Amino acid sequence: MRFSSKEQYGLRVMVQLARQHGEGPTPLTQIAEMEDLPLPYLEQIASRLRQAGLLTSLRGAHGGYELAHQPRAISVGDVVRALEGDIVPIPCVQEASGAQCERKGICAASNVWETVHKRLADMLDSMTLASLLETEEAQRPPC
Repeated sequence: MRFSSKEQYGLRVMVQLARQHGEGPTPLTQIAEMEDLPLPYLEQIASRLRQAGLLTSLRGAHGGYELAHQPRAISVGDVVRALEGDIVPIPCVQEASGAQCERKGICAASNVWETVHKRLADMLDSMTLASLLETEEAQRPPC
């Protein structure tokens, strides 16, 4: 399984905004520079995250983006779903479509995909932006 650049960059944006949570809006140009990411692509990503209700934006000289919720209330799964839809894009276990695979119940492989999907979704949903920051902090060497 691969995570798209959209998911990877989107998570980097969200972590950067979690680091600055409570300090007001952060310009996307600043995040692009700090993370060495292309601004036009980040604008597309931020737009999707805003549409999903994960970010708020403020226009103007002191504008930018900020988290719409506390870092502990936004999971990695939320970010992935906002950017790509389903966590595991396998037709027989897709979350968003609501459609069921026509071979459900007779396909021996469906149990594999359902188990993989459930475990991955559970893991990503259990990891919040706050927990990523805590892990980052714990991994820093002492001064």
